[in-house]
Amino acid sequence: MGPFSSHSTRGWVVFGVMICLMMVVTSVSSKKFDELFQARWALDHFVYEGDTLKMKLDNFSGAGFSSKSKYMFGKVTVQIKLVEGDSAGTVTAFYMSSDGPKHHEFDFEFLGNTTGEPYLVQTNVYVNGVGNREQRLNLWFDPSKEFHSYSILWNQRQVVFLVDDTPIRVHSNLEHKGLPFPKDQAMGVYSSIWNADDWATQGGRVKTDWRHAPFIASYRGFEIDGCECPTTVAAAEISRRCSSSAEKRFWWDEPRLSELSLHQSHQLTWVRAHHMIYDYCTDTARFPVTPTECQHHQH
Repeated sequence: MGPFSSHSTRGWVVFGVMICLMMVVTSVSSKKFDELFQARWALDHFVYEGDTLKMKLDNFSGAGFSSKSKYMFGKVTVQIKLVEGDSAGTVTAFYMSSDGPKHHEFDFEFLGNTTGEPYLVQTNVYVNGVGNREQRLNLWFDPSKEFHSYSILWNQRQVVFLVDDTPIRVHSNLEHKGLPFPKDQAMGVYSSIWNADDWATQGGRVKTDWRHAPFIASYRGFEIDGCECPTTVAAAEISRRCSSSAEKRFWWDEPRLSELSLHQSHQLTWVRAHHMIYDYCTDTARFPVTPTECQHHQH
């Protein structure tokens, strides 16, 4: 326990809860990086050009940033222009994650490729520390030529991954089928760029060509619209404060957001039909028994 007695510690916990509850907000949105985020590692690999942030990867280091606060439910968005040219071996990630071995995590991972070959985007969902839910798809545009929006929408009913507001993946709440759903841990927002040539491009067969370094990913349009809790508090209290009740109604709990609209469902069907190249749900070599969630919905 260190120098604090258990009574003193409880006092600080209660104080922390009170501070967090006073700071809970329902909308935190900004186009400026430093209002929502901070550099996390390799600060000398960051370049700031007006409202645009550039992170670089070279053969010395990658780089990464994180949100200043953690959030429970809402929507996070960032516009990214990925590494141009020969980006083989590189990974640029945009994700949300809680802390600890039983953490929840929602991942976008952009896997670089050789010049002229399409970028792949891999998504993954971790619940209580367990992932292995990878999906991969080709994008319907070159993400290295222009900025495009990448978003994660999270509420008590679903997690939706969106590219330019087109859903590319849905992870639905199937608690009624006995499956845990990530709704009890506040999550930070992160991004990083690093060398992963042991697996990222064609299963690791194509390595990073450092002659093309530095590899640069550019960011702008940072937006977080969610329930903010900057201080560590009890999970049950965070969940209660960030869920709608008779006294308050949060936009992410609106019935229309409990599932995809008909138009969004058609968009997701199109993405899956024309751009998906890997889905863990159909990988019988890895999963001889189909994962339970795959049996109940396509996500």
